[in-house]
Amino acid sequence: MLTFFTTAKPFRGHEGIIQRNALQSWKLLHPDVEVILFGEDEGAAEVCTELGLRHEPEIIVNPSGAKRLDSIFGRAQQIVSHELLCYCNCDMVLTCDFLQALDQLRKWRSRFLMIGRRWDTDITEPIDFSRPARDKELLALAQSTGIQRGYHNIDYFLFPRGLYTQIPPLVIGRVGWDPWLVGKAHALGVPLVDVSDRVCAVHQNHDYSYHPQGMTGIWQDQEAKHNEELDRGIRRMTIEDAPWRLTAKGLVKNQFYWLAPAKRRWRDLDATVRGRWRTWLWHPLLNATRPLRRALGLTQSALPDALRSTKRRHPMDR
Repeated sequence: MLTFFTTAKPFRGHEGIIQRNALQSWKLLHPDVEVILFGEDEGAAEVCTELGLRHEPEIIVNPSGAKRLDSIFGRAQQIVSHELLCYCNCDMVLTCDFLQALDQLRKWRSRFLMIGRRWDTDITEPIDFSRPARDKELLALAQSTGIQRGYHNIDYFLFPRGLYTQIPPLVIGRVGWDPWLVGKAHALGVPLVDVSDRVCAVHQNHDYSYHPQGMTGIWQDQEAKHNEELDRGIRRMTIEDAPWRLTAKGLVKNQFYWLAPAKRRWRDLDATVRGRWRTWLWHPLLNATRPLRRALGLTQSALPDALRSTKRRHPMDR
């Protein structure tokens, strides 16, 4: 059927709760699902024993403790029990719609890379997987309170065994490794399929305290920069670059996927211009007019509902 593989952070506190939620959700998708957890993180061996998962503690890590992508992907493709693999970040809860999407793609072709956008959702407690309606409840929670993130957040990669034979020493837990995987599959001629319309992949929100510099370190430390510099012969790509999309009507061609690089450049330019405009003009204007606006009752909370944006968007995706 399918093998999931991943690596985790120490199983303690909130991080331990959401990682156990994720691993259980994958294991319960189908009786013939295999789950492999890589790494010697605190609590990993105990969780694998409890949940009936396969534990592979031996992987290559950098001196900083960052885990090597080539080590995990290379070993996984050697030892898995199935011909289809899915690397999934260990904070992602998946439901039955994931397998439904996979079934459609398997009828289409034997080789593809299945990727999709995630839904950021606040989950702080263990999920009760004994509830028959758990999938329906999770999807309702994500779609009613969560935020569907942009195309650059790539948290799962489903692909055929043997696809990734040569991987540079990228590290997981920094930026740069996930768009490399998408670009490499494209360079090998494997169809990229965006299943965002059919799969509600639930990302359980968490902080970034595992890095001494928090999110800034994830994006800007030396290992993040090293990831960006490795193997420049491969064009970094995102979900937006997928030539195929799975929709309610089935598989359809993404007619404008080739515009994805231009869209990214435009968004970067737009963000720069907007940032400078807010800093130099808009924020000073708001500060100067705040007393008058308050006196006149012109506050955001006083706006009619029709004038407010009802679409939830993440600040980093604007």
